[in-house]
Amino acid sequence: MLILGFESSCDETGVALVDASGSAVPRLLGHALHSQIEMHQAYGGVVPELASRDHIRRVLPLTDAVLAQAGLPLSAVDAIAYTRGPGLAGALLVGSGVACAMAMALGKPVVPVHHLEGHLLSPFLSADPPEFPFVALLVSGGHTQLMRVDGVGRYELLGETIDDAAGEAFDKSAKLLGLGYPGGPALAKRAEQGSATAYKFPRPLLHSGDLDFSFAGLKTAVLTQVKRLAHARPEGPATPQLAEALDAAQIADVAASVQAAIVEVLVKKSLAAIESTGLNRLVVAGGVGANALLREQLNAACQKRRVRVHYPELHLCTDNGAMIALAAGLRFQAGLLPDAAAAPAYHFDVRPRWPLSELG
Repeated sequence: MLILGFESSCDETGVALVDASGSAVPRLLGHALHSQIEMHQAYGGVVPELASRDHIRRVLPLTDAVLAQAGLPLSAVDAIAYTRGPGLAGALLVGSGVACAMAMALGKPVVPVHHLEGHLLSPFLSADPPEFPFVALLVSGGHTQLMRVDGVGRYELLGETIDDAAGEAFDKSAKLLGLGYPGGPALAKRAEQGSATAYKFPRPLLHSGDLDFSFAGLKTAVLTQVKRLAHARPEGPATPQLAEALDAAQIADVAASVQAAIVEVLVKKSLAAIESTGLNRLVVAGGVGANALLREQLNAACQKRRVRVHYPELHLCTDNGAMIALAAGLRFQAGLLPDAAAAPAYHFDVRPRWPLSELG
């Protein structure tokens, strides 16, 4: 079963081909990705219309590149998967439209995939794939969730953010420090030169007794500290000039202190989820899962508790087509897809807002 997957939910165009034959974990045959970071940097964030237009330009050349890597013609593909949501509506429509049109032309089934399920299952493409059941820390963009995962399609929400997600806290803090877009990696890089104890930022809900997250208060605390360092009025607006008033050492210390606060919350909540479920396996997925400090502290804490930790390969932490094709392949192996012999339905829709809890 050869599955071609398309990812176009935000600012990366991803295409990949996996082989889901037999019962082994689907094997990645080809993978190509184009990031729009350089295009959006001038605006300080993703411009949805520009993102959609760029997906249109990139998706077919990337498909050709993936098929060339695999040494296979398009006619060899057995099914085509695409990201249905969540994400930017216009960007999602590009991937879904191309996937459905291509599948119709080939007379092959089309498989809509949940973007977060793709992230959740992406560690199965790593050199050290997990086994079910496990606890998953999903930290992707505007999502921060802890899930119990008993199998493909068998997900129980343990806790989630009630306001800002971890990725948003990284990005918004980076913007306050004038570190540009994308903010998370830039903040982590600058934090390497700073002190994690320079400023005592709050760890929201750290002792709440549940597994929920909250990072909005942390963002406000960072804004307050930046204004204090810039000698700005507390009630004044957050302007780019604030960061210009800070020296390099101050920026590095704020970055390191912010990162330490976010990582501590993620680590302690993950350990609490492990303890409450009695499981001994943790999967970390999503863009924030690439953060070096998070991996270092999770690895150390879990080693003490004899808990195995699994991550996607670093190049598969961001949005990519491989995770979409993989999710479709694992669903096929689990018997969760419609009969491929049945008449495929090529009408499509997208779901910009789509809770993972609604996925069966």
